[in-house]
Amino acid sequence: MKNIFTKEVTDEVVGRINTLTAETQPKWGKMNVAQMLAHCSVSYEGVYTDKHPKPNGFTKFILKLLVKKQVVSEKPYPKNGRTAPQFLITDERDFETEKERLIEYILKTQELGVTYFDGKESHSFGKLTKQEWNNLFYKHLDHHLTQFGV
Repeated sequence: MKNIFTKEVTDEVVGRINTLTAETQPKWGKMNVAQMLAHCSVSYEGVYTDKHPKPNGFTKFILKLLVKKQVVSEKPYPKNGRTAPQFLITDERDFETEKERLIEYILKTQELGVTYFDGKESHSFGKLTKQEWNNLFYKHLDHHLTQFGV
């Protein structure tokens, strides 16, 4: 899996995002391109904001038990997989705003670097290794950029 913490991979991902337009159509799924960009930002919002409440102890236990491996492994996500409720974006979003916001999150993550994330607590899964954080971020971005053909 590519390393999102490196400038080279970050630049590649940002380049892919910059090829999207407000009219880019998905190859599968229900989200439009602006919703997809907002959806991809949710992973970063959990790290950089308090926008999303932390799950309670029981919910966190279930997430760690049933979801964590799928999210942080190197195994690609399936097309049309089920989306967690806090990641659903159903309202209309502004393409340019969401694009700029996602790129800022990606650049901030690369600038903070792998050391910042190694052992950092995830809202949903507890402490993650640097590889797990990388997989969580890169795999999710790659999945959705592929969904939109870039």
